Amino acid sequence: MPTPSTSRPPQRRLLTAALTTVALLATVAVSACGGPADAGGSTGKLRIGYQRFGGLSLVKARGAAPDVEWSLFESGPALTEALKAGSIDIGQTGEAPPVFAAAGKIPFSIIGTSAPIPQGEAVLVKADKGYRSFADLRGRTVALNKGSNVHWLLVRLLEANNMTLKDIQVKYLKPAEGRPAFDNGQIDAWVIWDPYFALAEQPGVQVLADATGLASNREYVLAAPDAVDKRSDDVKAFLQRYREVTDWGIAHPEERAATLAPELKIPQDVTSRALARSAKPLAPVTPAIGDELQAITDSFIALELIPGPVDLRSRVDDRFSAVFQ
Repeated sequence: MPTPSTSRPPQRRLLTAALTTVALLATVAVSACGGPADAGGSTGKLRIGYQRFGGLSLVKARGAAPDVEWSLFESGPALTEALKAGSIDIGQTGEAPPVFAAAGKIPFSIIGTSAPIPQGEAVLVKADKGYRSFADLRGRTVALNKGSNVHWLLVRLLEANNMTLKDIQVKYLKPAEGRPAFDNGQIDAWVIWDPYFALAEQPGVQVLADATGLASNREYVLAAPDAVDKRSDDVKAFLQRYREVTDWGIAHPEERAATLAPELKIPQDVTSRALARSAKPLAPVTPAIGDELQAITDSFIALELIPGPVDLRSRVDDRFSAVFQ
């Protein structure tokens, strides 16, 4: 009697081989898409969110980081929404957007900052209105971008003039909405930052106040947790280029303006005027920076502009600070 064969039929052997091949290909695909095989490594281009005029604009304009993907945002709050959506890895904002973003439970770390830029934001009014101080705006309509750096300036101006939000009519407008409203007299004052500030400095426009003595108006570099945890080498390399380009721009103001004007699509003389007061060196984050941001946060909570509690100090991550020393 023949001994039963233990070998598989040809059809079954072919099916097994095919399934094995599919499994191997799936494993490779998972690894290529950023699965467990490369959890600590680099995957694709870093995605950078930037705003018109900020320091990152110069990096882009000079082509100093050709290996990243750029996304333009009109304001800091829009940029932090992109962090929430997971569509960028690094971005740059003013001092209030991180506060509102943290209150909204958006995950991010604060990995860099800048020297103070108080002259880079201001309250603009029409000169023929006769306003002499911010206190003259009592009962008037004041427009600004909600949750942006100028939101903190407004709070500080109210405090300095013994006023509250109830003493003015606040109108929240994005920069693209604020300029025509200001030009057409639909608002009495516009609180805005560079380069929109510089663009609006036309004959008949008066700077009623800037942030000097009131707000630092620093820039802040925010990063998604996955970027700082899993792509630290890539982040560090990008920040190094960012630092080098920023230092170059400060040392070469005329070339900087000539480079940025086409990128910003604004006249070079306007670019130069804005840069002269608003381009500052980068700086490391420190416990003092955390305290500064926490004080801003606590003020917004006290005014019931955001829900509390919010711990901004815990968002400060100094692992890249050596780049900015």
